[in-house]
Amino acid sequence: MGLDWIGYGYAILVASGGIMGYAKAGSTPSLAAGLLFGGLAGLGAYQLSQDSKNIWLSLIASGTLAGLMGIRFYNSGKFMPAGLIAGASLLMVARLGLKMYEKPHEG
Repeated sequence: MGLDWIGYGYAILVASGGIMGYAKAGSTPSLAAGLLFGGLAGLGAYQLSQDSKNIWLSLIASGTLAGLMGIRFYNSGKFMPAGLIAGASLLMVARLGLKMYEKPHEG
Protein backbone atom coordinates (compact mmCIF):
# COMPACT_ATOMS: atom_id res chain seq x y z
CA MET A 1 0.00 0.00 0.00
CA GLY A 2 1.29 3.45 -0.87
CA LEU A 3 0.90 6.68 1.01
CA ASP A 4 -2.62 7.69 1.94
CA TRP A 5 -2.49 10.99 0.04
CA ILE A 6 -6.20 11.63 0.53
CA GLY A 7 -5.85 11.13 4.29
CA TYR A 8 -2.86 13.45 4.48
CA GLY A 9 -4.69 16.07 2.41
CA TYR A 10 -7.67 15.85 4.75
CA ALA A 11 -5.36 16.26 7.76
CA ILE A 12 -3.82 19.38 6.22
CA LEU A 13 -7.29 20.78 5.45
CA VAL A 14 -8.41 20.29 9.06
CA ALA A 15 -5.24 21.72 10.60
CA SER A 16 -5.19 24.70 8.24
CA GLY A 17 -8.84 25.37 9.09
CA GLY A 18 -7.91 25.68 12.74
CA ILE A 19 -5.01 27.96 11.92
CA MET A 20 -7.26 30.15 9.73
CA GLY A 21 -9.87 30.34 12.49
CA TYR A 22 -7.20 31.61 14.84
CA ALA A 23 -5.72 34.03 12.30
CA LYS A 24 -9.08 35.56 11.29
CA ALA A 25 -11.00 35.55 14.56
CA GLY A 26 -8.35 35.00 17.22
CA SER A 27 -10.13 31.77 18.16
CA THR A 28 -7.84 29.69 20.35
CA PRO A 29 -10.40 26.83 20.51
CA SER A 30 -10.42 26.68 16.68
CA LEU A 31 -6.63 26.52 16.65
CA ALA A 32 -6.50 23.82 19.33
CA ALA A 33 -9.25 21.71 17.74
CA GLY A 34 -7.82 22.11 14.24
CA LEU A 35 -4.35 21.07 15.31
CA LEU A 36 -5.63 18.22 17.49
CA PHE A 37 -7.93 16.74 14.85
CA GLY A 38 -5.51 17.51 12.02
CA GLY A 39 -2.78 15.70 13.97
CA LEU A 40 -5.04 12.73 14.66
CA ALA A 41 -6.06 12.59 10.99
CA GLY A 42 -2.40 12.77 9.96
CA LEU A 43 -1.47 9.96 12.34
CA GLY A 44 -4.43 7.97 11.02
CA ALA A 45 -3.24 8.54 7.44
CA TYR A 46 0.22 7.31 8.45
CA GLN A 47 -1.29 4.18 10.04
CA LEU A 48 -3.41 3.56 6.95
CA SER A 49 -0.31 3.95 4.77
CA GLN A 50 1.38 1.20 6.79
CA ASP A 51 -1.61 -1.18 6.91
CA SER A 52 -4.66 -0.73 4.68
CA LYS A 53 -6.92 -2.25 7.33
CA ASN A 54 -5.81 0.07 10.15
CA ILE A 55 -8.61 2.60 9.67
CA TRP A 56 -9.82 3.14 13.22
CA LEU A 57 -8.03 6.33 14.23
CA SER A 58 -8.91 7.99 10.92
CA LEU A 59 -12.50 6.81 11.22
CA ILE A 60 -12.89 8.10 14.79
CA ALA A 61 -11.31 11.48 13.99
CA SER A 62 -13.29 12.07 10.79
CA GLY A 63 -16.53 10.72 12.29
CA THR A 64 -16.23 12.97 15.32
CA LEU A 65 -15.51 16.00 13.15
CA ALA A 66 -18.39 15.15 10.81
CA GLY A 67 -20.76 15.15 13.77
CA LEU A 68 -19.42 18.26 15.51
CA MET A 69 -19.05 20.37 12.40
CA GLY A 70 -22.32 19.05 10.99
CA ILE A 71 -24.10 20.39 14.07
CA ARG A 72 -22.30 23.73 13.75
CA PHE A 73 -23.23 23.94 10.07
CA TYR A 74 -26.87 23.07 10.84
CA ASN A 75 -27.06 25.74 13.55
CA SER A 76 -25.20 28.49 11.68
CA GLY A 77 -26.09 27.76 8.06
CA LYS A 78 -22.58 28.95 7.12
CA PHE A 79 -20.68 26.78 4.69
CA MET A 80 -17.31 28.16 5.74
CA PRO A 81 -15.78 26.58 7.71
CA ALA A 82 -18.30 24.23 9.32
CA GLY A 83 -20.00 23.00 6.15
CA LEU A 84 -16.72 22.42 4.34
CA ILE A 85 -15.17 20.42 7.17
CA ALA A 86 -18.42 18.50 7.79
CA GLY A 87 -18.64 17.59 4.10
CA ALA A 88 -14.98 16.58 3.83
CA SER A 89 -15.32 14.55 7.03
CA LEU A 90 -18.41 12.76 5.71
CA LEU A 91 -16.52 11.87 2.55
CA MET A 92 -13.65 10.51 4.66
CA VAL A 93 -16.06 8.43 6.75
CA ALA A 94 -17.60 7.01 3.55
CA ARG A 95 -14.16 6.29 2.07
CA LEU A 96 -12.99 4.55 5.23
CA GLY A 97 -16.24 2.61 5.47
CA LEU A 98 -15.66 1.28 1.96
CA LYS A 99 -12.08 0.32 2.90
CA MET A 100 -13.49 -1.94 5.61
CA TYR A 101 -15.11 -4.07 2.90
CA GLU A 102 -12.16 -4.28 0.50
CA LYS A 103 -10.71 -7.71 0.02
CA PRO A 104 -7.04 -7.98 1.00
CA HIS A 105 -4.66 -7.96 -1.93
CA GLU A 106 -2.86 -11.18 -2.66
CA GLY A 107 0.83 -10.63 -3.05
